[in-house]
Amino acid sequence: MKVEALDKVKRWHVIYTKSKWEKKVEGLLLKANIESWCPVQKKERQWSDRKKIIEEPLFRSYVFVKIDKEEHSKVLGTIGVVNFLYFEKKPAIIRDNEIETIRKYLGLANATIQVVNMTNLPAQTKVSINQGLFMGQKGEVIRSGKKTVFVQLQSINMMMMVEFKLAEISVV
Repeated sequence: MKVEALDKVKRWHVIYTKSKWEKKVEGLLLKANIESWCPVQKKERQWSDRKKIIEEPLFRSYVFVKIDKEEHSKVLGTIGVVNFLYFEKKPAIIRDNEIETIRKYLGLANATIQVVNMTNLPAQTKVSINQGLFMGQKGEVIRSGKKTVFVQLQSINMMMMVEFKLAEISVV
């Protein structure tokens, strides 16, 4: 592929937003015809007088954008966008299958994901998921209990905590 053709390829990137601006930034990018996604999950919040179900961003201060090189500056010029997320001195690129896996899992009834920053956690055992939506995915176990395993998404230096039965996981 020529360099010019590579510049036109749209890839998923991660942008860092101002605090609590994730959904606003997604809306502004969509209005500007830039494909973006702020994954959210429903959570119940208790106030003194009532309970309410709210949609909370899954990744705080992160929004995914599918862009080519030409749209890079347009994204940075959007109100609320701080910068692109870099991993190993390069813009973090998320594989399409990782985006689809998160979308499918969030589409399940009662799906909950807890996101934990990976920076201070050591890598441990490499595992393969044998069943369910994550079947075929490989990751590193950061901590496990009776049925909870932390699975690292390498490309954004974050991990998702998903509950698996021990029978669903095998050591690679």
